[in-house]
Amino acid sequence: MSSKPQFESGHQIPVSSQEFPGLESKMHNPQPLFDEIPTDDGKSQKYKAAGKLKGKKAIITGGDSGIGRATAILFAMEGADSLIAYLPEEEQDARETKKRVEQYGQQCHLVATDLRDKANCKKVIDEAVKVFNGQIDILFNNAAYQMVVDDIKDLSEDQWLNTFNTNIHPYFFLAKYALPHMKRGSTIINNASINAYIGRPDLLDYTSTKGAIVSFTRGLSNQQVGKGIRVNAIAPGPVWTPLIPSTMPDKAQKQFTSPMGRPSQPSEIATCVVFLASSDSSSISGQTIHCNGGSIVNG
Repeated sequence: MSSKPQFESGHQIPVSSQEFPGLESKMHNPQPLFDEIPTDDGKSQKYKAAGKLKGKKAIITGGDSGIGRATAILFAMEGADSLIAYLPEEEQDARETKKRVEQYGQQCHLVATDLRDKANCKKVIDEAVKVFNGQIDILFNNAAYQMVVDDIKDLSEDQWLNTFNTNIHPYFFLAKYALPHMKRGSTIINNASINAYIGRPDLLDYTSTKGAIVSFTRGLSNQQVGKGIRVNAIAPGPVWTPLIPSTMPDKAQKQFTSPMGRPSQPSEIATCVVFLASSDSSSISGQTIHCNGGSIVNG
């Protein structure tokens, strides 16, 4: 592990190991950053909010940790309440996210569930409609599964199906069930990946689902943009989240960096989600923001 600060070029993550899905509470030395952004000299400063989401109501899947947690916190700083969905084994992380959101004076509702079941996707939307009095302004589809496998001959059929059942099918179900409660000005943001554009070979199933998310984003945008509902995606590169120690071997962790000379922090991706959720991005739909640390993908 590098002794350099997390926003400084040359920073390296510590090599560690967890069982999937990984817990934020077990990530130490250093912990990921959720409400801090870099200064020009590689140090950090608190994110400066401007009321961009005041009064908004958001659903965030995978909101217990990583990019989801950072998004819930930044949404709160901007004035939005959230409902976060997460796996039951992530309860401890989810409660910490709720605590941090409430520190900024906003609500954070918790739904522990497995989104691979479409009935649970409906449950999430129904709960949001209930606690938000019918108002859904933002859907951030973020939850995902990955597991490194070097060759297709070793990639089991069960893992292939599980990855699709986790990474793309819930995006469809949640959008389908949420849209009747959304109105002009509402937004859907889908978490894709740099891997959809570079074709990462040791994450074949994950990469394939992320390509599907990009196409889903474009098609759904073409359906909804005329109704005033924008649909966009983000495509992060390396980001320091619990997925890394819980799904990547030591070798991959040692190579976990970007052209900027470091991996991104969850806060840096969450700022892009805030942008797409707010009226600052009013002329953008069907697009993907490549928050990947400087990799050129021409996508």
